[in-house]
Amino acid sequence: MAAGDGIEFASLLCSRLCHDLLSPVGALNNGIELLADEHDPEMRARCLDLLAESARASANKLKFFRLAFGAAGGFGDSVDTREVRAAIEGLFGGDRRIQVGWMVGDASLGKGPIKILLNLALIAGDALVRGGRLDIGVENGATATEIVIRSEGPRIVLDPELRTALTGGTAQEALTPRASAAWLVWHLANERGGEVMISEPQDGVLMVGCAIPHGS
Repeated sequence: MAAGDGIEFASLLCSRLCHDLLSPVGALNNGIELLADEHDPEMRARCLDLLAESARASANKLKFFRLAFGAAGGFGDSVDTREVRAAIEGLFGGDRRIQVGWMVGDASLGKGPIKILLNLALIAGDALVRGGRLDIGVENGATATEIVIRSEGPRIVLDPELRTALTGGTAQEALTPRASAAWLVWHLANERGGEVMISEPQDGVLMVGCAIPHGS
């Protein structure tokens, strides 16, 4: 990726992050304005509850995107998977619309696989438009690390734009902020000789995954 392309792609990720933070941060602002004008004790207590909920949502999104888009886990080569699990559960489990199943036995994983896992989880979780269950698994086989995300719910929608980006069918200059996470998955997998796999949603189930050869 050329320097100019890298800057443009970083701007797309920033746009995605800002879009996702707009709602909880906006709710914080509105809650503070309501609190300033409210004198009824019961209503003030409700405003404070809403402020706390919006603050938690904002913090959870920032923790997730720090790992998914940023310098995950600082400057080391690997990331503690407990931190990854907490980020995913914070992002999707807060409102209890989505249950998270965690089937990752490794104590740590490399930054590349971690970013792939997080962004696949983001895409698969967003596809659960009416809630459901998100199961996340990693298996280190003899030749490759396999990441599998299973979404199950009453309604699953995977935007064709995301599917195209995940499979490498989108040129970088045609990317939108919405598809930036999907393209990042494909790019990270491709540079490691890996392959992204996506099923068609059937019977309320969507499977996405990636196989990353060892030593790549």
